[in-house]
Amino acid sequence: MYRPPAFAEDDPAALAAMLSEVRLVTLVASVDGVPVADHLPMLFDPARGPHGTLTGHLARANPQALPEADGRPVLVVVTGPEAYVSPAWYPSKAETGKVVPTWNYVAVHAWGRPRRFDDPERLLALVSALTDAHEVGRADPWSVADAPADFIRAQLKGIVGIEIEIERLEGKRKLSQNRGPADRAGVVAGLAASPDARDHAVAAQMTSPPGVA
Repeated sequence: MYRPPAFAEDDPAALAAMLSEVRLVTLVASVDGVPVADHLPMLFDPARGPHGTLTGHLARANPQALPEADGRPVLVVVTGPEAYVSPAWYPSKAETGKVVPTWNYVAVHAWGRPRRFDDPERLLALVSALTDAHEVGRADPWSVADAPADFIRAQLKGIVGIEIEIERLEGKRKLSQNRGPADRAGVVAGLAASPDARDHAVAAQMTSPPGVA
């Protein structure tokens, strides 16, 4: 990814913090010479491997889940908060008029080689962990154990687990670091006043240390 120095994020702790918030990722690979992308929820374990490990599952018939995909290089794209930035929020607009719109966002790219697994017990542990991670905080959280065991066993036959030990990471935090303090404050104020919760998340990123917002 294109990363001007002002936006590059290479601090291991900050990257791990960003990955710890992972929800839905984009898994990109080359299949028969053609780029293929799939979207799937994954879990991040920072303790496994030098940069951590991502784990998720795909439909068994998915080209990225076939045996020949095992060990093939892939790119995992993890996107965080993002928001449109209006030139109207820059105080410098009144001074020079030389301003244009842009987009602020946070993203991490992770490279590795997936390893397939289809052991039923391991798959059950994975889907249970994924479910629990996203049900937490709900008043009446659903659990995999709430469904009939034979139904779950049948569902597991249709998926393949993949784990990706991360070999390389790149992060980007494009959060108006290239603007002056007044313009940056104007962006924070504009995003904070927006009715869109996604804009509020970017404002929080802009006012917090990396990986904290």
